[in-house]
Amino acid sequence: MKLSAQLVYGLIACILMVSAPHAEHLPLWVSAVCAALLAWRGYLNYSGNPLPARWLLLAVTVACVLAIAVNFHTLFGREVGVTLLIMLATLKLLELRAVRDVTIVVYLSCFIIITNFFYSQSIPTALYMLLTLLVIMATWVHMQTGALALKPRLRIAGILLLQAIPLSLIIFVLFPRVQGPLWGLPQDAYASSGLTDRMAPGSMSKLSLSDAVAFRVTFSGKVPTREQMYWRGPVLWDFDGTTWTRGHNATLQRPTLADAGMPVDYTVTLEPHNRRWLFALDMPARISIPADFAPDFQLLNRTPVNARIRYNATSELSYRANPGEPPQQLRRALALPPGYDPQARKLAADWRARSDSDIALIRTALNYFNQNGFEYTLEPPLLGFNSVDDFLFNSKKGFCEHYAGSFVFLMRAAGLPARVVTGYQGGEYNELGGYYILRQSDAHAWAEVWLQDRGWVRIDPTAAISPARIQNGLNAALPNDAALPFLARTQSPLLLKLRFNLDALTNQWNQWVLGYDTERQFAFLTRLGMEDITWQKLAIDMLAGVALLVGIFTLIMLRRLTAHQIDAVQAAWLKVCRKLGKAGLPRAPHEGAMDYAARIAAMRPDIAEGIRDIAARYASLRYGGETEQEVLAAFRTAVRAFKL
Repeated sequence: MKLSAQLVYGLIACILMVSAPHAEHLPLWVSAVCAALLAWRGYLNYSGNPLPARWLLLAVTVACVLAIAVNFHTLFGREVGVTLLIMLATLKLLELRAVRDVTIVVYLSCFIIITNFFYSQSIPTALYMLLTLLVIMATWVHMQTGALALKPRLRIAGILLLQAIPLSLIIFVLFPRVQGPLWGLPQDAYASSGLTDRMAPGSMSKLSLSDAVAFRVTFSGKVPTREQMYWRGPVLWDFDGTTWTRGHNATLQRPTLADAGMPVDYTVTLEPHNRRWLFALDMPARISIPADFAPDFQLLNRTPVNARIRYNATSELSYRANPGEPPQQLRRALALPPGYDPQARKLAADWRARSDSDIALIRTALNYFNQNGFEYTLEPPLLGFNSVDDFLFNSKKGFCEHYAGSFVFLMRAAGLPARVVTGYQGGEYNELGGYYILRQSDAHAWAEVWLQDRGWVRIDPTAAISPARIQNGLNAALPNDAALPFLARTQSPLLLKLRFNLDALTNQWNQWVLGYDTERQFAFLTRLGMEDITWQKLAIDMLAGVALLVGIFTLIMLRRLTAHQIDAVQAAWLKVCRKLGKAGLPRAPHEGAMDYAARIAAMRPDIAEGIRDIAARYASLRYGGETEQEVLAAFRTAVRAFKL
């Protein structure tokens, strides 16, 4: 069978659309080869030249497979599997000779659609894949119907997809959920940027240039003020003169909160960041998922967060954190690298000599930042070997990591245990969804000092330099010409409303589609009245729902088919009536077919036999339940042969 040119162009479009989103993940040479092969197939289709010889196609295929093996050093795994699938599907276009080959290409296109969700599961990706599926279905309809115009093909394909929606919903809601994706995690989990367990001058300011969402928070009941919204992440203890790192805790003792009060309950939906730490409001007391409480109150997931997760947590806004901190931890919180920053050490020693208490020492340091011309900026100058001295006495320009790091250095030099805490501060409230959005631009660093009988106390030196950063966010703390991300700047009410609508939609997609796990499925079905849910009951309910839906569709199709046949009978009979009416023998509105035929036969004996035969056939088809296609065809033949 010779394939039509339009069908081949449709198949080329299918492969192109399903492969295009993979271009940024495939090796550049693979994308180039696939584009060349598609162009070659399009040229052969346009020019009418024959397809390449099988030996040439086999040679190209073997060369491509070997090149992929060399590039990936294997022929197994997800990345190489997707690459092979796209390459072989493209090569398949060069041997299209029969309907069977077309069917294979259509099936391959449908399978490649699934692989796109390995890399992204966002709403735009889903919409693009739906559009791609429409094109694939239209091409499949073209294969089945032949020379049908493009618009009817798209209409039929759209109807088929709409009919599949109820079936898909039943399977989605009732199919027993499994823990984790079937084929692995979306690649965007590994591409996400976020906080690390290292902090050097400039690291936080670079992170603040990103408007990517870090996590979303929904509070249950009481909502803390913005000044209280410190979202705790990695705690940094060790300093090498330039960089603060987490290091290793000197104890395995679980942290304790004494005199805890003012509890706050909330739910966090955390975006994947490929690291173990979780984020919680200072100070976390409980969490709903298996997680480890580090001795410094950092929450650590059991495995890296490579997929979006949701957890409930409770934090205490009033507390004494680890008032009985082990001595080895306190010694660690006083350690400084030898030979670095002598001016800062001397300044801290002077403060200690003039201070009658630890609180007075802290106030002296904060006043120093507040009264000596320090500037809060996203673009601080580079610092020298003695970075703390250079910042405190020369540049005096920095971001939160400069102030937190130098403050902790000064406290340690003055003999007061201190550490750096990184995380996020504040959050943007979305009224449409009733939740807070924390973006990478909300990343922040602050300090904690250990006071006798009070334990670890949060001190944020940034608040002494730029209180607007803590009270109103990053945008309020920086000049209008600062290089902030678009979403971090104040926008018009229309843009804000549009942005919040889009984010609320994304949040619902994350919660109810991507986050529809076993827990959420059971909670949803319980609200629908399904009790004692087991996977066996879910499977039975799903099969029953599918059977019911298929039965309903079958009845509708049969009814439409019967209605179509009856309408065809009526149309043929009315054609006879119109012909007789033009001859001066109209049918009365109350007159049945047999009565009308009898009256016509009496008035026109020459057509009596013909009209009686047509009326009898009509009555049999219309009222006798006769639906055979042969009978309908004979009736139409009799109508066409009827002459006056």
